Amino acid sequence: MKKLKILVAGGGPAGIMAAIRARTLGQEVILLERKSTLGNKLLLSGKGRCNLTNTEDLPNFLKRFSKNGDFLRDAFKKFFNQELISFFEDRGLKLKIERQLRVFPQTDRSASILKVLEDELVKAGVQIAFRSKVVDLIIIGGQAKGVRLENGQDIPSDRVILASGGASYSFTGSDASGIKIAKKLGHTIVPLQPGLVALDVKQNYVKKLEGLTLRNIKLTFSDGKREIVSEIGELVFTAGGISGPLVITLSGKVIDLSVPDKAVFVEIDLKPALSVQQLDARLLREFKLNSKKSIKNMLKELLPLRLIMIFIDVAGIDPLKKCSQITQKEREKILSLLKSFHLDISGPRPIEEGMVTRGGVSLKQIDPRTMESRLVKGLYFCGEMIDVDADTGGFNLQAAFSTGYLAGESAAVS
Repeated sequence: MKKLKILVAGGGPAGIMAAIRARTLGQEVILLERKSTLGNKLLLSGKGRCNLTNTEDLPNFLKRFSKNGDFLRDAFKKFFNQELISFFEDRGLKLKIERQLRVFPQTDRSASILKVLEDELVKAGVQIAFRSKVVDLIIIGGQAKGVRLENGQDIPSDRVILASGGASYSFTGSDASGIKIAKKLGHTIVPLQPGLVALDVKQNYVKKLEGLTLRNIKLTFSDGKREIVSEIGELVFTAGGISGPLVITLSGKVIDLSVPDKAVFVEIDLKPALSVQQLDARLLREFKLNSKKSIKNMLKELLPLRLIMIFIDVAGIDPLKKCSQITQKEREKILSLLKSFHLDISGPRPIEEGMVTRGGVSLKQIDPRTMESRLVKGLYFCGEMIDVDADTGGFNLQAAFSTGYLAGESAAVS
């Protein structure tokens, strides 16, 4: 095998795995990281616990991607969840499988994952250059022949792997700089959007609910024609809207639903375990048992305290009105709100707050068998900077590791 010099731009999961794989195959590898440490975004993943993959089988795994999941088939055939699990366990890190088949380190610390990766970089002999931001590529005869750093230094090479991330959590180093370089070289960029992100709503009263968690609820997002229905789970109110597992998971689909001049709203089913008829029967029973209580006090049986006054205000009912005085029309309004509490979506939070970036380098210009650019020979892409994103649950990290592995191997043997 010809001895090659390979530069990898970006010290996240994709870049680290690309560097390890290329170096393992005997090539000279330099990993360029713009910050002073590696894996800055990795440390935040899974709320600091690092949900590194998922044990779903391949068909179901691919379904968890918002679009373009099939592009990853070649990468997953080369290095999938069981290979990733073995990678860490063979190096002494014990893992565990939690609900929804999510995989975490037994330590519950992202730092444990990063430690294995850093140790492997050292063991393999990968050179690491910190505070080395790539701002341009050296192209000779249509081939990538090196990079230019922010300080003006040029580093020649035989191959370049761009793994510099998207635009979310920019404070970790993901500032879309690699995507800008790709665009400058003629690559089509699918517009960047936040993924796995909280949503803002138009109703101002949500400010009073900030931090409140609603459990065992169900969401239906709609534009009046199409609907996106969640599973039963949790919602958390923010200062300006809604977040939590259900919202984060569906946020990408909600953003896709939001087009100019189309209002999107969400209906919260606060009692999804009960049918309308069952819930009505329960209301009648509660009214009878608490006939002398105010509607405000009776609703403590059904709703979190912080939500009650807002709920009553939306219903347009006097909070001090006794249950025995509630009219049929008022009861029907309460019933309707319990099954479909309405909020108007004004849009997602900024891309910097998204857990992942949606969009990026168009997959039409990347060879899925190698991750090499179809426009520039010797240039490879991997990780979050390509147009692939998925639900929460370890799917995005697996895609980063797999595309990094494939890019590293392809660059080393091509």
